[in-house]
Amino acid sequence: MDIGIAAIDCGADAVYIAGPAFGARQAAGNKMEDIAALCKYAHKFGARIFVTLNTIIYDGELARAYDLLDAVADAGADAVIIQDLALTDVGRQFAAKSVLGTFPNLKTSSGLPLHASTQCAIRTPERAKFLEDLGFSRLVLERELSLEQIRKIREAVDCELEFFVHGALCVCYSGQCYLSEMISGRSANRGACIQACRSRYDLIDENGKKLVTGKSLLSLKDLNLKDRLEDLADAGITSFKIEGRLKNLSYVKNIVRDYSVALDDIVSRRRDFRRASFGKVYGGFEPQADRTFNRGYTSLFIDGNRGKWACPDAAKSMGEKIGTVSGLNARKDRIYVTPAKNGLVLNNGDGFSFTARNGEVCGFRADVCKGMSIECKPVKELYEGATLFRNINVAFEKQIAGARMQRLIPVSVSVRSEEKDEGILLSVSATSEDGRSAEYSAVHGEGKAENVGRMKEIISAQMSKTTDIFRFKTERIDGDVMPFLSSAAVNSVRRALAEKLVSEECRKVPLFLAHLPERLPAAGEVSYKENVSNKVSAAMFRQMGAEGIEQAYELNHRKGTELMRTKHCIRHELGLCPFSFRKAKSGSAAPGKLYLENNGRLLALEFDCQSCEMVVKQA
Repeated sequence: MDIGIAAIDCGADAVYIAGPAFGARQAAGNKMEDIAALCKYAHKFGARIFVTLNTIIYDGELARAYDLLDAVADAGADAVIIQDLALTDVGRQFAAKSVLGTFPNLKTSSGLPLHASTQCAIRTPERAKFLEDLGFSRLVLERELSLEQIRKIREAVDCELEFFVHGALCVCYSGQCYLSEMISGRSANRGACIQACRSRYDLIDENGKKLVTGKSLLSLKDLNLKDRLEDLADAGITSFKIEGRLKNLSYVKNIVRDYSVALDDIVSRRRDFRRASFGKVYGGFEPQADRTFNRGYTSLFIDGNRGKWACPDAAKSMGEKIGTVSGLNARKDRIYVTPAKNGLVLNNGDGFSFTARNGEVCGFRADVCKGMSIECKPVKELYEGATLFRNINVAFEKQIAGARMQRLIPVSVSVRSEEKDEGILLSVSATSEDGRSAEYSAVHGEGKAENVGRMKEIISAQMSKTTDIFRFKTERIDGDVMPFLSSAAVNSVRRALAEKLVSEECRKVPLFLAHLPERLPAAGEVSYKENVSNKVSAAMFRQMGAEGIEQAYELNHRKGTELMRTKHCIRHELGLCPFSFRKAKSGSAAPGKLYLENNGRLLALEFDCQSCEMVVKQA
């Protein structure tokens, strides 16, 4: 809740958050009373709270899931993000049918708008249209899409489209990764992913020769599309999503502020765009994304081109590049650094990281920094020539922690005065950014102000202050006479206006609202990739015409099944792609079959070159 409030204070238009169960991060659950408090706070600014129930649901969990949906609605949430189709309004109708022997007393709708989670693997116009036809008002698209693919999806649907713009990247298409389930029985679709993609692997050819040893070959850099927000908006994206669950307060404040400033800049230049909530952020700090947790940044496939997306040397955050180790004393407790850029300042207590000669990522904390020399406890793995990164910037962290962010809704004030028999009538009107209004009118018989100009200055200055969540600004004062008022009297008028404004709910920006479909879309063969894990979603697919319905992988492990399909290609990253390179780096043809090995377990790699995708299977 406190991190969600910080996100709102830093300019977020919405926050997504898990409830006590069924969120795609098991360790990121929240109490319903905390969600209710967060909703109340966000709604002051017209910001929205979206609750995630985006795991697949088993039969024995359906009752609790439906109860939780209703509790989410009662808490004041604005939408729910789901993966399992049993949680749609259509699914609830099927569940309420006695023919299924399930929940005959179940309400047919929670009343909440439905957002299709990125776990729904939405990467084609057909898939997007299918989900829109099931009643989703927003689709969270696959991260690996290009602008051109997004445009085609936009042409196919009318509902809102959301796109991830920052944070950690799953190497696999979302919702269709079964590697964690196969290895450990902990399903990514159940919020329990072991993040096997961040592990180290050896790359082996069909003859058993090791081509690469001990690298995080499936680990991707973090996404950063701050400079592409306008391109995404022009392509039809209406919501920009920051991956932020399980991140700390510093990360959320820094990255949210960074993107909010970028959006404000776009809105200031483009009359066809506007923010989806109200209020401006005052005070604080200058955000810097490279000083917050990241594995290096990539724009991924946004331009339809392949790049170097992997971070094979380190699946953890390396941080800001500082420079190269140019000298060490014998004990390796005094380090000299050649800086990577001008203007770098190192601080006592900063944290540093580097990759040791054996490929391991190591770190240490500085005791004393003098210029570009560092005194610390001995770092035996460090060597001259190592690239040094800073992953904890003490000065920047203190700046974020000490920053007082204040989100305030602008209020325009107009003042008018006229002389009456019983005194001077003072009328004040106030209109907030979101359209709320308040009026004050009273006759003041205490006497006229001798210096009308000075009195106007006092009224303007005292009215143009902050009260509650409102930042008042006097736009005009009309009248040839003014009552004589003390500063305290003017302040009381402003406070009275604020009380009237806050008594009204903030007027939210209208969003797309889907309705229950009159008829269901058609569905063909349903593979295990649809993650059908309960009888309600199975009944829905049968009603849609599906004849063969495979169970979710979690319910029926199949040998030889695709464990993940990904746009990331190891052959391409290593310069071995026969279509991108005429010859491999060695000067010979690209190798045949390839395998990943970790602790004796083999994973087979296949290459769907027609789709330009890599497939990982159990060997």
